[in-house]
Amino acid sequence: MFQLTHTIQRFSAPLGRFLIGILFVQAGLGKVFSYAGTADYMLAMGVPSILLPLVIIAELGGGLAVIFGYHTRIAAFALAGFCVLTAVLFHADFSDTTQMIMFSKNMALAGGFLFLVAHGAGALSLDNKVK
Repeated sequence: MFQLTHTIQRFSAPLGRFLIGILFVQAGLGKVFSYAGTADYMLAMGVPSILLPLVIIAELGGGLAVIFGYHTRIAAFALAGFCVLTAVLFHADFSDTTQMIMFSKNMALAGGFLFLVAHGAGALSLDNKVK
């Protein structure tokens, strides 16, 4: 039974990192390919569109770092903050059910990232290969 538990733990970490990280890679790529529309949306929400390149870097870079387990704790901490910030700036209209769900999703993602901060990337990661 120990071997099965160990195997599940060993492979659940990279799978979990992939599942949480790919969301941000896709979002970053989406912003690259719809740059003008995203910039307009940011402006409409009162956020300067000059920040869009930083958002793209955070999503792509942070997402890839989490997926590959590279400086995972730092990337996860940054993305946790990013999730809370975007929840507050873009999804705090609790009179709109969709926005309330998006707010909750972002906060849950922040929680997942904080779990990575606390426990690290796991055995199958670049963090554990580069020592």
